[in-house]
Amino acid sequence: MSFNRFSVPDLIQIAAAGGGLTLNAKTISLNDLVRIAAAASTLRATLKLTSAGERSVSDLVKIAAAGKGCVVFEY
Repeated sequence: MSFNRFSVPDLIQIAAAGGGLTLNAKTISLNDLVRIAAAASTLRATLKLTSAGERSVSDLVKIAAAGKGCVVFEY
């Protein structure tokens, strides 16, 4: 399923409500991924990020820290 039709605020709202998401890590900005991960952590929703290998380790650490254990990286 493609989330291209949803805005970042929509994705944040879905994640904050407890909805798990699978998103492409290379098509969303670091700042937005951090915001989505933080929203997912509020109700422990799973955020799976594909193409995580396209991001730096520093980026992945920032996203993981914001997600507080709710983020899964797929390479």
